[in-house]
Amino acid sequence: QEAFAKRLPQFRHIYIDLPGFGKSPNPTVLTTEAYAAIVDTFLDTLGARKEVVVGHSFGGKVATLLQPDLLVLLSSAGIPTEKAWDVKLKIRLFKLFRHLGLDSLRRYFASDDAKAMPQNMYETFKNVVDEDFSDIFAAYPGPALLFWGKEDTATPLSSGETIAGLIEKSRFYPLEGGHFFFTTHAVTIADTITKYHTNETDTNQTSTRESDATL
Repeated sequence: QEAFAKRLPQFRHIYIDLPGFGKSPNPTVLTTEAYAAIVDTFLDTLGARKEVVVGHSFGGKVATLLQPDLLVLLSSAGIPTEKAWDVKLKIRLFKLFRHLGLDSLRRYFASDDAKAMPQNMYETFKNVVDEDFSDIFAAYPGPALLFWGKEDTATPLSSGETIAGLIEKSRFYPLEGGHFFFTTHAVTIADTITKYHTNETDTNQTSTRESDATL
């Protein structure tokens, strides 16, 4: 919100804390599809059109499932990456102990972030991490603008290149920075969205009504 609140004045901005993130509580276990259904219902309640939907990291997967008129991905998740051998070992040991009914040993194998999670969010985290969204990206029929941090280690540049190759009507913009690169490139991103949206509006002769942007 801090990055784009003063940008894109032609849109009504709708910023969403997904359940379990920010100020939105989450009392249950969710999947990515469930997150998308929740956001879809929320937007319907507001009477908002899915004209432009922006998603960062995990939010990129949710944004893609929403099937907006224009999809904007900021270092989106959805392409599994190779894990280090020690991480793979921890995962295998944890699964073994869980199969044996030794869930209490979770604290020895979970990351510090995972240890601090409530059980329902930990289960949600397991549902949504490392999902392969390749088929879903490939099935998205609309235009997409992909912005990526060149030094991103959470969702590496190669993931962005892969997604760009999967979405037929995509444009790929690698920018300097890491996973939160957009905080220093808000002007560039906003200007690119504006230019693309204006060109599409002129081409399709859309009415001058206010547009909705969900971020």
